[in-house]
Amino acid sequence: MQLFNTLSAEERTALIEESGKQRLTLSFYAYAKISDPKEFRNSLFLAWNPLEVLGRIYVAHEGINAQLSLPADNFYTFKDHLDTIPFLNGIRLNVAVEHDDLSFLKLTIKVRDKIVADGLNDDTFNVMDGGTHLGANDFNKMLEDPNTIVVDMRNHYESEIGHFRGAITPDVDTFRESLPIIEDQLADHKDDKNLLMYCTGGIRCEKASAFFKHKGFKNVYQLEGGIIEYTRQVKAEGLESKFIGKNFVFDARLGERITEDIVSQCHQCGKPCDNHTNCANEGCHLLFIQCDECKTASDNCCSEACQDIFHMPKEEQIALRRGTMNGNMIFKKGKSDRLTYKKSGDENTDVALASAPKTKTVRPRIRKTLVGKGEHYFPKAQVGQFIIDNQELHVGDTVIISGPTTGEEQIVIEKMRVNGQDGTVAVKGDKVTFSLPFRIRLSDKLFKVIG
Repeated sequence: MQLFNTLSAEERTALIEESGKQRLTLSFYAYAKISDPKEFRNSLFLAWNPLEVLGRIYVAHEGINAQLSLPADNFYTFKDHLDTIPFLNGIRLNVAVEHDDLSFLKLTIKVRDKIVADGLNDDTFNVMDGGTHLGANDFNKMLEDPNTIVVDMRNHYESEIGHFRGAITPDVDTFRESLPIIEDQLADHKDDKNLLMYCTGGIRCEKASAFFKHKGFKNVYQLEGGIIEYTRQVKAEGLESKFIGKNFVFDARLGERITEDIVSQCHQCGKPCDNHTNCANEGCHLLFIQCDECKTASDNCCSEACQDIFHMPKEEQIALRRGTMNGNMIFKKGKSDRLTYKKSGDENTDVALASAPKTKTVRPRIRKTLVGKGEHYFPKAQVGQFIIDNQELHVGDTVIISGPTTGEEQIVIEKMRVNGQDGTVAVKGDKVTFSLPFRIRLSDKLFKVIG
């Protein structure tokens, strides 16, 4: 009985591309008493795996926190299953503003002590006694009240690219850090101000609002469904969006655009930009904001040191990072001194630095299958080398070379060498080289166009 993911990210990517199915990205959470989280976790895996659900789900005695994607065709079957679970029956599903078929590449359901790491002792207060929930319209009205203080319950790397105008944006790396900071900062306003808080999907505010009520704050409110649901209501009801910029999300998209306002800068050159990326040096993997020009010039790396490591042979890179655990440092280093134009906390601006395009080009779906990955690039000869991991490659095949820096480049193979000799067919295990008008990276994938 399979109770865990068995496919690699590359294999899953290929399957998603081949299927041609549109996938929906969504999230939900629920606080409830789960007597046996492990058994509950296993039952979810058995029910969701056949529905091609992919995502990151946390289960604990206190409830469930889920971010996932699934084929649009399976949405109602998935929802029907949720309705068979009493505390999930009729639950609101926060459907993403923007969808990406590759937002998640595996199904991971983990049993945790808590569904959100808040550092609180839940026995000391009533976690179910949260603040008053407000929809988008009422939230907007309360923002106009001079007696309102609005607080962003997210982390510095989230609020930097988008936030509500006038919000307090704590300069913190984790949710648990923000609670005592906010309590101390607003200690003199427990009785005379409306404490209005928000987060991505609402789950952090559920616990935070109960905590602040326990600490003596009299007028505590929270945004129902977080930024995701707020955006849906704003569009459905034709309301003004008081949120500006992008909403950071914890999947491969790393953000979904709410308004065309760009309120942050490239951490390397200072150009208006709100696109997060991870350093291509796997030993660093730093999360930071990088514009397209710096991405190209730096090979998707955060520094010259990482760029040098990125161009080392793969075996040397692995040896360098052996025994190193990044953990939350991936996010903490978002404020690293190597990033000249980083901003957070009180530095965040309500003024747009630039405007993003209001529309994006929708490319026709190309059916493709993963056949290999980048191994080396020979600059003088302008030749790329790949290792074939799957299926066959033939002279005359149309291929796509895809990577975080390369983007997607499509060419037809007119001539190639297989294991150092001229050849017309390459199979699994072969090393293939052919001419390319651009540089490839070790992170690039080789796809063959099918159909």
